[in-house]
Amino acid sequence: MKNSDPNWFLRARLKTRQLLLLIALDDERNIHRAANELNMTQPAASKQLKDLEDTLGVTLFDRLPRGMRPTIYGEAMIRHSRMALTSLSKAHEDIVALKSGLSGQVDVGVILSPGMSLIPAAIARVKEHSPMLRIGVEVESSNILLARLLRGDLDFLVARILDEEVSHNLHYEELSDEPICAVARVGHPLHEHKNLELKDIVDDPWIMAPKGSILRSRVDLMFRKSGLTPPANVVDTTAILTITSLLQQTDFLYAMPTEVARYYSQARLMDLLPIELPCKMDGFGIITRREHLLSPGAVILQQAIRDVAKTIY
Repeated sequence: MKNSDPNWFLRARLKTRQLLLLIALDDERNIHRAANELNMTQPAASKQLKDLEDTLGVTLFDRLPRGMRPTIYGEAMIRHSRMALTSLSKAHEDIVALKSGLSGQVDVGVILSPGMSLIPAAIARVKEHSPMLRIGVEVESSNILLARLLRGDLDFLVARILDEEVSHNLHYEELSDEPICAVARVGHPLHEHKNLELKDIVDDPWIMAPKGSILRSRVDLMFRKSGLTPPANVVDTTAILTITSLLQQTDFLYAMPTEVARYYSQARLMDLLPIELPCKMDGFGIITRREHLLSPGAVILQQAIRDVAKTIY
């Protein structure tokens, strides 16, 4: 078997049953329990595992006195087996949906800022023409979403690539960067301030993203580059309900993505301060797994996201 052969699994006649066995062994760590889980005999399960190991030329599981443990080769095969079976499951769901007159299922992960305006507008556009397309949306931080994408749980993301080590497995199509603004409660005295500068607000009480987060690092760096010590009177949180409530009840300030701030400003939950912050987050965009075939629904939603992004950004 050549390492560069992309169709080795066809020549090896890799069986779905073997993929299921790998996952069962990973879950159970015992050949007897794994065989029972798949309604197989223990000898049959052992033979299938040995056949797969012989085909690959590596040991996938260490045999221990009280069970089994995957080797580094086993962990790699288990990870890809889970992804393959997830993909096959989604293919079956799409076929069933198409046969019943629907348009399948698409699951997208998105970070907060584009999740407030870009994704809802894109979904609304898609639903005008494909009302039966089922769309699942998960809003989380980029690192969590990337892990779910690589496991095959999501079709694609609108997020950032934070770890260069995983970028070679992904395709990234940038949509926009993310400017940051300062906000305060409606009626805050600073809204009437003329020529507001960073030195005018550094000593105010602030709500901040927790230390170690990208947003907190960018805001702290913004003050330092201006020769100022970052605010000391700070509440650390990312809980938006706590943030909006605290802003409404106090004179705290908060730095947040401008797109998100505009949404809450329209709802009169806060207002943007009259200052342009020299601060922005890294760009975000559409992220997909390389060499992963997208479903028709995912392709439709991606194009709608691109079209809406051109009007927003």
